[in-house]
Amino acid sequence: MIAQISGILIEKHSTEVVVDCSGVGYLLLVSVKSSSRLADIGEKITLKTIFIPREDQFLLFGFYDDAERDMFKLITSITGIGPKTALGILSAVYPDELAKHIIEGNLLALQKLPGVGKKTAERILVELRDKVGKISLGTSSDLSSASFIIKNEAIAAMMTLGYSRVAAEKAVGKVIAAKSLQELNAETIIRDALKYATE
Repeated sequence: MIAQISGILIEKHSTEVVVDCSGVGYLLLVSVKSSSRLADIGEKITLKTIFIPREDQFLLFGFYDDAERDMFKLITSITGIGPKTALGILSAVYPDELAKHIIEGNLLALQKLPGVGKKTAERILVELRDKVGKISLGTSSDLSSASFIIKNEAIAAMMTLGYSRVAAEKAVGKVIAAKSLQELNAETIIRDALKYATE
């Protein structure tokens, strides 16, 4: 079982990357969201992984964090959703956003995801509604609380100031990682995130 890979990023594409680990290049399939959040080529990265052996090939999936990997496991537990479809879903929506759709019973939002029709969306709601709250979603684990709103308000504000979503998420993530989200408000997060964003 390969749970994690750390090494130098030597190739980076929208849905796959190659990581050099002591001279061995590992090809990992990743979501577009993960790819966009990774460091530049030549820098060291760490990806959480899931290894899926097949009769004709071995597939190694890479994830930006535990939240994405845990959501991938939940999605692929649904009948009719394979690993590549699950990766497509995670390319279109972040784990915390997907969990929010599920918790709120937002069938329409789920149907808009790639590879998800009405029946599949209904299965996702029925089978995962009680499970998504049990996985760790990092700083957005309490999806129904004000903390989720505060985090996203801060990201939206930074995007209004001209930062990309990826840059905004990274900066806000650093602030939240350094302090307890419950101790922060949107104004404080934005103020501190701007310092990280200009570093």
